[in-house]
Parts: sequence; structure tokens; C-alpha cells
Amino acid sequence: MKRNLILSLRYDGSAFHGWQFQPNCITVEEEMKKACKRILGEDVRLQSCSRTDAGVHANMFCCSFKTESQRDCEKLITGLNAVLPETISVFSCKEVSEDFHARYSCVGKEYIYKIWNGKQRNPFLTKYALNYPHEIDCEMLDLQARQFIGTFDFASFCASGSSVLSTVRTIYDCRVWREGETVVFSIKGNGFLYNMVRIIVGTLLDINRGKIEKDKISEIIASKNREAAGVTVGPEGLYLNKVYYSEEEILNG
Repeated sequence: MKRNLILSLRYDGSAFHGWQFQPNCITVEEEMKKACKRILGEDVRLQSCSRTDAGVHANMFCCSFKTESQRDCEKLITGLNAVLPETISVFSCKEVSEDFHARYSCVGKEYIYKIWNGKQRNPFLTKYALNYPHEIDCEMLDLQARQFIGTFDFASFCASGSSVLSTVRTIYDCRVWREGETVVFSIKGNGFLYNMVRIIVGTLLDINRGKIEKDKISEIIASKNREAAGVTVGPEGLYLNKVYYSEEEILNG
């Protein structure tokens, strides 16, 4: 009888070309599959909660798979971490129902985006935060960010080349705050379009510098025009922060 397991992991995305397997590139999925093969002796099929791009990090990323192994979950965590590269760490393993799927059972995600806002770059954060030396008005941007909350067609915030059937998404929360010289953008929603978070952050930064007028976000959304929104910021500051599998988790998370 096969078991269905869900793993939660963290990884340093600067070391990988994203999650999804790609020929001739090192990806997180490839490393996870190799680790599972070594510990379980099986070629497992990993179902992921999302597809992070090259350079994007994860404080929490989930994948599920079915296995014949009856290995204890805690021992499986220890075994996987013993053979995974230092840039990946599994921190949770749970047995779930047969029909559970890491992607299709997911009801929401939270992303954060980090900016190093010091006057001089921080060499220790080059791969983990966007270097942005211009002054940031966090209180103003926090108020602007609230305009993203709600259910809208976010076509203006989707990179070209996406093949999704619908660009309608619900944003539950969107806020900006400062932690010393680091500025954090947090966005929680039921789903995200290709580069959506990076375009939202870029739009807010363009508002900060006066390239886009204040209180225009609703108009930009209504336009359904990618050119009306701001730039797409780099991947280095983006983290998949939380993955939700129940409405209760979203409300309390």
C-alpha cells in the first residue's frame, strides 16, 4: 500500500535554476529526486506546490509524492538532509490522504520581497535582497499596497508568455515595512501569475520614485495592460514564504 507524503523544505535559490527539472541545469527538483532515490530506493514523482524561477528562494516550499516505503517521517527528514546539498533543507514530513496534491490542494501562498535600502550595497546580501539605495517611504507604500487587496483581473501584472486560462486572482493582504536598512514587501493570495509579485514590487518602487502617480493602482489593474504597470524587479529578493492548505491557515498565518 503506497503512502502519500508531503515534504516542506527551505532552499537558497541562488544556487539553482528554479524548482522544475531542466536539462543541463541544476534545479531543486533534480536534487530532491536524487536524494529520494538514495534514501528510499525509488524513483518518486514529485508534485510541487509551485514553480520558482532561477534565483528565487523559499522559506517554505512543499512537494508531495507517493512511496512504497514505510520509513518513519522523522527518519526520512534526517536521511534526506544527510544527502541533500547544504543549500536545501527539509524541515517537515507528513503523511496525507491519497488524493492530496501539493499544487492542487494548495489554497494560498505568501511571498515576501526583501530590499537592502542602505546607501552602500551589502556584499553579504547580493544574492538575497535587491540593492536599492534610493530613499523608500515605507508608510506611503504600505498605504499604496493596500489597493492590491481584493479579487481582480491582474493581467497588468503578468509577464508576457504566460499561458494561464485566467488572470483573475485574489490578494488577501499586501503590506510594506522597514526592518533597519531592510525593506520587506509581503503579499498573500490564493495564487499568483508569472512574475506577478516582482511586477507588483516594481510598480510600488516606481510610485516611490514618482515614475507612477500615487493612487493609480486601481486604474492600472483595470487597464489590463502590462505596459501600465512598473518594472519587473530581479529574482534575488523574492522568497516563497508560506504555503497554505486550509482557509484557517490563511486567516491565522
